[in-house]
Amino acid sequence: MSTLDWIVLFGTLGAIAAYGIYKTRGQKNLDSYLRGRNSMNWWTIGLSIMATQASAITFLSTPGQAYESGMGFIQFYFGLPLAMIIISVAFIPIYYRLKVYTAYEYLESRFDLKTRTLAALLFIIQRGLAAGITIYAPAIILSTLLGWNLTWTVVFIGAVVVLYTVSGGTAAVSITQKQQMAVMMGGMILAGIIVIQLLPVSFGDALHIAGKMEKLNLVDFEFDPSDRYNVWSGMTAAVFLFLSYFGSDQSQVQRYLSGQTLSQSRMGLIMNGFLKVPMQFIILFIGVMVFVFYQFYQPPVVFNTVQIEKLQESNYAPEFEELQNGFGQNFEKSKAAYQELIQAIEAGDETKQTELKAGLFELKQEQENIRDEVKELIVRNDPVAETRDTDYVFMRFVMDHLPVGIVGLLFAVIFSAAMSSSASELNSLGSTTTIDLYKRSIRSQEQDQHYVLSSKLFTAFWGGAAILFAIYASLFENLIQAVNLLGSLFYGTILGIFMVGFFMKWIRGSAVFLAALLSQVLILIIHFKNGVGLWGFTWDIGFLWYNAIGCLSVMLFATIIQVFKK
Repeated sequence: MSTLDWIVLFGTLGAIAAYGIYKTRGQKNLDSYLRGRNSMNWWTIGLSIMATQASAITFLSTPGQAYESGMGFIQFYFGLPLAMIIISVAFIPIYYRLKVYTAYEYLESRFDLKTRTLAALLFIIQRGLAAGITIYAPAIILSTLLGWNLTWTVVFIGAVVVLYTVSGGTAAVSITQKQQMAVMMGGMILAGIIVIQLLPVSFGDALHIAGKMEKLNLVDFEFDPSDRYNVWSGMTAAVFLFLSYFGSDQSQVQRYLSGQTLSQSRMGLIMNGFLKVPMQFIILFIGVMVFVFYQFYQPPVVFNTVQIEKLQESNYAPEFEELQNGFGQNFEKSKAAYQELIQAIEAGDETKQTELKAGLFELKQEQENIRDEVKELIVRNDPVAETRDTDYVFMRFVMDHLPVGIVGLLFAVIFSAAMSSSASELNSLGSTTTIDLYKRSIRSQEQDQHYVLSSKLFTAFWGGAAILFAIYASLFENLIQAVNLLGSLFYGTILGIFMVGFFMKWIRGSAVFLAALLSQVLILIIHFKNGVGLWGFTWDIGFLWYNAIGCLSVMLFATIIQVFKK
């Protein structure tokens, strides 16, 4: 990167962190540290909720996913507005009435201490692991692209987040997230405009090409339990995920518990529900435009160019060179076919369009075969090398084709996203550990200052744990799917506990506690035996359905146990 890009990157990150620390200095009591004195207005809450969910993974993986598979991922968010309405009506009023610091405090008043502790521990396990992925995921991509040491990249991201999160608590997280969201969406929209301007064809022709190559297919009505992203999973299974994530995950609950009033919190949540889908649409659409761009400008054979450089310096260089030449020839044929396709579209020649489309899909398959052969060489040269390059597509495009200064801004987008989501996770982990475990079951008679200090120490502890986990983690198949999978393993059970609490008033604590344990075991069995089967039964279920199965199984098991206890 140029000197200007480095100035833009570090200037942006430094300004955001310094502003958060300055605006929230002097937080001395528990209410101001954990709930920000209930001073947040609805749009601050809404932006904070969006920033918490919009991690660096969103901006790294989502454009690459659109590049590879099209915009079908948008269906994952179709159920989000419905989930936000349900939470606003059923969840938030109860939290406000009880004046809780964490969502899990409600469970003790409704059930008992062991149920509260179980839900808190499930959250801590899930969110503690996710915090490591949230830091590691962008760090491995950024360290590769920038040529930084991976460990120091992880430490840099984690240390900055820990600094302002420990310093200012919930208020610091929410205030900095407003600035981070401005940087993130401003940077992405600017990148989208530049991508469209760089296209060698008109915007209309670009849409035609994307449509013919099935990149603009937004909706899939085919019911397939193994398909992670279709209308049915988005409107059913994903709703359970969103209900749990926004209704019982402390990293989100803590955002709207800081609202000035119940109405302000509700409005912030609804804002997220109706802006998140357009936001994801924009990010996915940018990925599709990058796909169109690379149909006219030859892309790298593999977008992780560090692995390519290693290959070029190895004994496999001659084989790679031959594959590279074949890839180039394939690209030229494809480029010529796209030009013909545009002419056929303009002429309204449907027969020619169908013929060219079929030929282009054949060329694409040949291209993927060449890429697979190159990836095999990469693995032969380095057996532990990561060859899946979807998460590198967007930032590789940024580094190779965007103007000086904008490159630094887009890297600031990724770092800001990493910090915003990590800050919420660490803040919620510190709060839950302090309120639901330490204050409730270990030391319950201390002064406010003691718990503020303990919350800071627990936040710092979880920050250190996340950094260590990130340093020793390994890259998942796809970063955004990894986070959704990890949440889906635990969210269903946690949501089931809350649903029993809210809507099944006749069920007591012991029944729901046992039901939650059974449900969690069931979900883990379903996941680890998915596609393999057990005792002669086989199944293939997309992980989004774990949320629905986990929630409904808790409700069913709790009902059965309560009936037999009578």
